[in-house]
Amino acid sequence: MNNVLKKIAEEVNNIPDVIIKGKVSGIKGLIISVRGLRKFASIGSRCEIFSSGDKTTSAEVVAINAQEILLMPFDDVTGISANDDVVLKAAEQSVYPSPEWLGRVVNAFGEPIDDKGALKKGTTPYFLKRSPPPSQSRTRVGEKMNVGIRAINTFLSLCRGQRMGIFAGSGVGKSMMIAMLAKYAETDVKVIGLIGERGREVQEFIEDYLGEEGLKRSIVVVATSDESALLRRQAANLTLSLCEYFSDQGKEVLCMMDSVTRYAMALREIGLSVGEPPTAKGYTPGVFAELPRLLERAGPMLKGRGAITALFSVLVEGDDHNEPVADAVRGIIDGHIVLDRNIAARRYPAIDILKSVSRMIPKCNNEYENKLISKSRGLISTFEEMADMIRIGAYKKGSDPLVDEAIKYSEGLENFLNQAYNEHDDLESSYLKLAGAIDFKPNA
Repeated sequence: MNNVLKKIAEEVNNIPDVIIKGKVSGIKGLIISVRGLRKFASIGSRCEIFSSGDKTTSAEVVAINAQEILLMPFDDVTGISANDDVVLKAAEQSVYPSPEWLGRVVNAFGEPIDDKGALKKGTTPYFLKRSPPPSQSRTRVGEKMNVGIRAINTFLSLCRGQRMGIFAGSGVGKSMMIAMLAKYAETDVKVIGLIGERGREVQEFIEDYLGEEGLKRSIVVVATSDESALLRRQAANLTLSLCEYFSDQGKEVLCMMDSVTRYAMALREIGLSVGEPPTAKGYTPGVFAELPRLLERAGPMLKGRGAITALFSVLVEGDDHNEPVADAVRGIIDGHIVLDRNIAARRYPAIDILKSVSRMIPKCNNEYENKLISKSRGLISTFEEMADMIRIGAYKKGSDPLVDEAIKYSEGLENFLNQAYNEHDDLESSYLKLAGAIDFKPNA
């Protein structure tokens, strides 16, 4: 019986794959029209375009109309011409991750780009586009997590399963903060998605900021700014799929993405190419439908699985914190860290404490910690309100005890918030240093 089954299996394996072919009927901008595949293709299906000169171009189905399917290539359209053969491939894209992927740098397809050899293939396929877990089945957000940065450990506590945004204009220190968090945050696994970054900065980030120690427990997914919109979108989805794989193994995962804005820009480019109507700042409705689907994949997961704590950087165009993507992301996540250009001129990290919020506070803190944070915020707020008066000498010492106290401790608080890249503190030392900066006593 076993021999019969073996023979049948061999015969089945020898049956050639069914090849479903179509033809290129037109090219307009980044969109390739194809006839002959409409009945077989679905949105998200992969195709291969075979051009003269043995050139093969991978593409994805992004729209379907009455007679044709519309493809967008993962590369450029150079060399593709009318009547080129188009072969339909996989219906949905997936990867096969394994623990051996830790310490590696991969592209949007999950292929290694770090010259360290082939990646070991896992046994379970993980689709790049997965649905978030049902809300009623999720566990609760967990305990506070040490991230190594004093200002976040105290004023903006990050809990396991929480999703935070880092909002800033260009050149204010988002990538540096992501690197510090990748290096010092205490978690089992880190997955870092560099979406739409400058090509030269990728190696710089890995070697200078992340370092060998930081890379050891991390996977870095890269899609640079010169790559196609499809690859940038796919790299973001792959980042979350890898997080979900390690979460399913029971690992506590920290997901970091730099930046969500460039993911949204990639979605905008795809949407406009297939004829979606532009709305605010040219963003299409599809952008605001896809953002929550991506961001909601992080968070507390089902029982028995590790939480996916997430930090998403948001590039604020023109330093406008109410621009469409920033506004949409802020409404989905559980807190935001605002970096300010003026603060960056005098210290790093350039966190604006008064404009930043963690929605887990005050629940995640004990009474002493909440009193300490409240007192410190009050002193910072008072000093900020009176800063101009103090600088021009218009404030007379003794006029207001609260202002006098704010002036007294302003330097100590500024020193506390200032932190060099190679410095890191745990939760306990962060609170001790903050208490020392304002002479705070437990019974205060």
